[in-house]
Amino acid sequence: QVQLVESGGGWVQPGGSLRLSCAASTIIISWYNMGWYRQAPGKQRELVATITSGGSTNYPDFIKGRFTISRDDARNTVYLQMNSLKPEDTAVYYCNAARNTINYWGQGTQVIVSS
Repeated sequence: QVQLVESGGGWVQPGGSLRLSCAASTIIISWYNMGWYRQAPGKQRELVATITSGGSTNYPDFIKGRFTISRDDARNTVYLQMNSLKPEDTAVYYCNAARNTINYWGQGTQVIVSS
């Protein structure tokens, strides 16, 4: 059974930083396009960052310059470094692994940005 386990969420003040981790089991993440998504209360899930199997990264405009996605193949783990956090970044953050028609999701980790 594929497992994507997110960690690293929590509470942080505006302007602070957090690093999320997504550890994968039974799949090799470098074979997949990995992504981070988030869902705030009452809103649809939205894309935050992606890293392809080839290592290319992509971010939506509202994220660029603040978040960085990376991958450690030896640890089979994907990271999301989040800097300059804003209250509107408050959401549950989910890890995703995609390959052709296959999609795997983690259970999510809560991020709260508040003073």
